[in-house]
Amino acid sequence: MDPSPLFYQAGPTLPEVSHAKGVYLWDESGRQYLDGCSGAIACNLGHGRADIRDAMLAQLDRVAFTYRTQFENAPAVALAETLVTLTHRQLEKVFFVSSGSEAVESALKLARQYFVARGEPQRQRFVSLRPSYHGSTLGALGVTGYEPLEAPFADITTASLKVPGPDFFRHGDADDARHVARVLEETRATIEATGPETIIAFVLEPVGGASTGARLLDRRYLEGIRALCDEFGCLLILDEVLTGVGRTGAWFAYQHYGVTPDLLATAKGLGAGYYPVGAVLSRADIVETVMASGGFQHGHTYAGNPLACATGLAVIDAMQREHVLDNVAARGRELKEGLQALKARFPWVGDVRGLGLLWGVELVADADTKAPFPAEQNRFARITALAREEGLLIYPRRTLNGVAGDHFLVTPPLTIDAADTAELLLRLERTMLRFDREVTASNAKAATP
Repeated sequence: MDPSPLFYQAGPTLPEVSHAKGVYLWDESGRQYLDGCSGAIACNLGHGRADIRDAMLAQLDRVAFTYRTQFENAPAVALAETLVTLTHRQLEKVFFVSSGSEAVESALKLARQYFVARGEPQRQRFVSLRPSYHGSTLGALGVTGYEPLEAPFADITTASLKVPGPDFFRHGDADDARHVARVLEETRATIEATGPETIIAFVLEPVGGASTGARLLDRRYLEGIRALCDEFGCLLILDEVLTGVGRTGAWFAYQHYGVTPDLLATAKGLGAGYYPVGAVLSRADIVETVMASGGFQHGHTYAGNPLACATGLAVIDAMQREHVLDNVAARGRELKEGLQALKARFPWVGDVRGLGLLWGVELVADADTKAPFPAEQNRFARITALAREEGLLIYPRRTLNGVAGDHFLVTPPLTIDAADTAELLLRLERTMLRFDREVTASNAKAATP
């Protein structure tokens, strides 16, 4: 039995981290790792930044914590106004939380209370995609479409209606436009069969995250979902926990598509790994309706505390001061070019997809049929282990509803420079050469009578 008092998921024993700086971390043995996934796609400004530390220390010297029902605090007001401005005031109200799961959970509850306040209590269902990931709390898990995470808790969660999203890699339709049209038709049919009057909101990620390996949507699909929500009188909730605050090259990923949500959840990059902070952004009229009914019946102890909000302000200030979105665009082009070059060399790289500095690489056993590797081979875990041996951290997951398929994310800090992007690609190339030898040997053994 593991002697450590800590437990997380099952897996190998991990080295103990020593220190970090920029896009690199070191373990206690002195081994260096390039952070090719920003931890859990959260450390968006890299590690060891003096300016973020100084802002946090300055706030600690004033006050670290106040409770939201006892005092207002200037960092919370300033950060809320900043976030509203970043949406071009399309979303005008902000509720702070401490994590992505809390942000999604809060958005779900706000949406439900909005309809109760409007006299529509029959709206009790959410619609979301399969596969998808929206968090680990029970409400957020209910709208998640990822079988291994759902299965143990299926009897105690309220599952959403799960519908397919576009899959521009695997679909068999005549073209992408027909594929989007078919997916939207299926979505409409599912909602109509259940009853549009029972739907609270449609919940989706504008760019897929860990569950789909950066699977992209497109403007036609998002416009179609927005139109369905408007037609059926339900809300559109965008989960930008992972994509928000610059990851895709815009402040929020929805801004690439010109489709505005009613509610938006964000976290991860807002604190950039320096302190937990997340937020729900909302249309003003939704909040006004809820507040007029007696207030939002929801809250968290650390929601909107001064230290968290001062950290978020320092993160956004640094990004604006250093023109980080421009860097995301430049490094994103380099990363895309490098990953596509690697795809051309290795037939088991089925797809490379992404936006900004959010990239997914999907692995396949057969390039022609796009068949996944057998699930029991755990190829996603193996390539991640090889990458670690090469001093590169990447983020692995299953592609097909969590039960099959393999992919990994490449999502370095948004401040990575050209030299370190080249180094990332070099370490990934060494990883893939080793992986290729293993695949070749495995195929040869399987073919031997």
